[in-house]
Amino acid sequence: MKRFLVFCLYFFTNCVILAQKKDLWVSFWDKDTTHIGFKDANGTIKIPPKFMGFTTARKFDKIIAVTEETGESWKSYYLTKSGKIVGRDSLYIFDNGPDCENEGYIRFTDRKTDKTGIFNSEGKIAIPADHSALSKVQNGMIVALKGALKKQDGEHFFWSGGKRYLIDHNNKILIEDFKDNTDLNFYSLQKSKVPNKEETRENFAGVGGAYYSFINCDKEFKWWLKNNLLSDLSKENLMKSSFDKITYWKEPNGWKSESKTKFIEENYALLKSKLQQLKASGTDYFISSDGLNPFIFETSEYGEYFNNCNEPKEWIYPVKNIIINSSDTADFKQDHFEFLRTEKGYKLISVSVAKEELK
Repeated sequence: MKRFLVFCLYFFTNCVILAQKKDLWVSFWDKDTTHIGFKDANGTIKIPPKFMGFTTARKFDKIIAVTEETGESWKSYYLTKSGKIVGRDSLYIFDNGPDCENEGYIRFTDRKTDKTGIFNSEGKIAIPADHSALSKVQNGMIVALKGALKKQDGEHFFWSGGKRYLIDHNNKILIEDFKDNTDLNFYSLQKSKVPNKEETRENFAGVGGAYYSFINCDKEFKWWLKNNLLSDLSKENLMKSSFDKITYWKEPNGWKSESKTKFIEENYALLKSKLQQLKASGTDYFISSDGLNPFIFETSEYGEYFNNCNEPKEWIYPVKNIIINSSDTADFKQDHFEFLRTEKGYKLISVSVAKEELK
């Protein structure tokens, strides 16, 4: 009976996933590449090309932000899969683009109050617009900031003061005074009666007495680097710790890609000598965090690491960049080793070395 239930669950889950993929609409341009429409998986046009400007969604899952030109004016709104229009002229803009759906939720801005809220997939308000700022929904949770002041710094602004909470998609407070949320993987949530003692996790006292713990990706990567990669710099382990394709900088042509097998076979001695430096106490290096670059990693094998608007999903798949400074203080060149967090662990995905030529 247990096996039957497991099979049913597996069959149902895969059918749901297939159905979701089949129901995904994909954007396309008109002949003049001035207007965007959407087609289903069979190529049937669901929305003829009419959107422009801030219509950045390449895939239409449940709800998207769109703009249309009518005469000499523009109108913007959110559109659900059923054709419902909500949130007219209330697009949430970040980094020169509108928000993109995550888990069926999308942020909006009340232009009268300059406060932020969240729509669900049906276009209903899931989180009221009474927050200074809200993160994307991640594993059903949102980092919420209230009572902050917006301050300008040149072309950019930042928030000052206020109180930060962790809430769920029903606007229920899970953690009050949620200050430290840098590099946290919200999909790694564990709840317990006492703090989690794993060294890669951060613990927070939740409302009601439970403890919420999340993997800190910075701690996770540094632990992995020390205990999994640098402890064994053999060719076999480097292969195991690499993405199927490795992208590297090659003069004078710029970025190139090779299979990991060919790249490591041809450059193993150089790669080992560079990475070996990280084990020496005097090596000057640091680790930065970013998302996968969509202008370099464009092919299909990287698709799962980007959302429907082709933005890197750095909140779950960050890229950790090890930057090694030259030992010569008069030389400002650097070596770069980029590792992508995947479902199978961190994988070397990109290399750029300052002096020696990669083969």
